[in-house]
Amino acid sequence: MRISTAQMFTQNSNSILNKQSAVNLATQKISSGKRVETSGEDPVAALGIDNLNGKNALIDQFVKNIDYATNHLAIAESKLGSAETLVASMKDQILRSMNGSLQSGDRQVIADELRESLQELVSIANSRDESGNYIFAGFKTDQQPFAFDNSGNMIYSGDSGERTSGVATGVAIETNIPGDQIFMNAPNPLGDFGANYLAGQTENFQVKSAEITNSTPRTVVAPESYTFAFTDNGTGGVQLEVFDSGSNSIYTDTNFDPTAAVEVNGMAINISGTPGAGDSFTLEPLTAVSIFDTLNQAISVIEDGQLANTPQGNSELAQILDYLRGGTDQIGIIRGKAGNSLNSLESFKSAHVEEKIVNSTALSMLEDLDYATAITEYEKQRLALNAVSQVFGRVNSTSLFDYI
Repeated sequence: MRISTAQMFTQNSNSILNKQSAVNLATQKISSGKRVETSGEDPVAALGIDNLNGKNALIDQFVKNIDYATNHLAIAESKLGSAETLVASMKDQILRSMNGSLQSGDRQVIADELRESLQELVSIANSRDESGNYIFAGFKTDQQPFAFDNSGNMIYSGDSGERTSGVATGVAIETNIPGDQIFMNAPNPLGDFGANYLAGQTENFQVKSAEITNSTPRTVVAPESYTFAFTDNGTGGVQLEVFDSGSNSIYTDTNFDPTAAVEVNGMAINISGTPGAGDSFTLEPLTAVSIFDTLNQAISVIEDGQLANTPQGNSELAQILDYLRGGTDQIGIIRGKAGNSLNSLESFKSAHVEEKIVNSTALSMLEDLDYATAITEYEKQRLALNAVSQVFGRVNSTSLFDYI
């Protein structure tokens, strides 16, 4: 068969190029350390590699989310711990102020200490994270959440937004705690009403609970105030008469028993102590308590010289302590919730780390290169390339004149 010079040149050139490609591929595999570079080399392995890489990428994102959530919840949990300790200290100061032997100057010192502690509590509530965002402001992280208005009432400028972060497939954990849940909306430990003790009180008593009993869910059907007035019943005891907000008498107990609950208009009221003739108090609907306003009220009572060491002042301070107990419990509950979330985040992160180790082991089996085999293949292809190149060089230089 006759072979043309052009055909011979083309065949040898293609052979050299093929061997060069084989050498380059072997070199690339040794350099990358990967057995499978393209899906065409091993379609089944390539599919498994893509799936495992996708799972590891998702795990990496979950771990980033967990780290973000952990940082923010750890800051919040720490701040709540400081707030809890501070409020407990303020409760002790209020109890100390109820000592009847204190002079007005001593009570003023306590009031001043409480005012400083209150400012510290506001500072905690306005804490920021490492990025300068307010951690207790809900979604409004760029706006200071807590501030007193001109009347001394606390205003919450944040919202109730709760940000979440995906930490596992189908699992999202809250990464922030809105400040109104913590400091503004503590459940009223008395129930559904708050008591206002009136001037002229002669005996020490306190409303321990005032709850709606005839509705589900518990809501005030007629949100109004009630007045409880005690008078002499003429037999050595006291008579209780209850008036609604329109001053209409709706209940009378001619021989009031302080050990029994007063049940009137769908409410149950329990009183600790024995009111005297002429004593009175009012009930106002109150289901949630602001810890800031409660502390402000405590300072006002302690500084009021006319209320100090009086039955009315003692009753008000006793109720304030109940409110603070509710506020402290609320902080503790939310702090515990943050702590539980931190534990969950740690568990999820550990699970992700273990899963990634398993995935990486399987990935290594599919794509990692056997260097001994790869180097052998490289040497084989390099020798083949050299041989082809030498043959091509000799054939290319062959001439008829060599045989004449």
